[in-house]
Amino acid sequence: MESRQQGFTLIELIVVIVILGILSATALPKFFDLSKEARAGVMQGVEAAMRGADTMVYAKSAAAGTTALASSSVTVNGTAVATVYGYAGSATALNSVLTLNPVGDFGVGAIATDGSIQHKKAKDYATAPDTCAVVYVKAADAVTPPTYTLTSTGC
Repeated sequence: MESRQQGFTLIELIVVIVILGILSATALPKFFDLSKEARAGVMQGVEAAMRGADTMVYAKSAAAGTTALASSSVTVNGTAVATVYGYAGSATALNSVLTLNPVGDFGVGAIATDGSIQHKKAKDYATAPDTCAVVYVKAADAVTPPTYTLTSTGC
């Protein structure tokens, strides 16, 4: 009677382990790279911070009675902010009252006429650097508030 051995040889097991190692080294980083989603989430937070800061600027303008003026300024936390119909007059003016940390990760870009706040670190990864930003368009008149447009495709 002949006995047959069942199971895998040591060589077969090593080959399978090597193949799994190669697959995990190349495929897993693509599944677990969450940095793009993190930068997009940060920019959503920046948009919310912009809205909050602009609301504070508008409240100061309303208290000063300058919400009907096409050009004015208010002081927020010791910083003079140029206003248009009570809201910040540009992304640069709005950025002056934002507290974005670390500061080196953010900057005011030139996507729109009035500018935008961009995630600078995303420029290292994005093919179109201006696609990880919040574009701020100032108030058009006393009844039309400013707009905030988040673009996170390039984050």
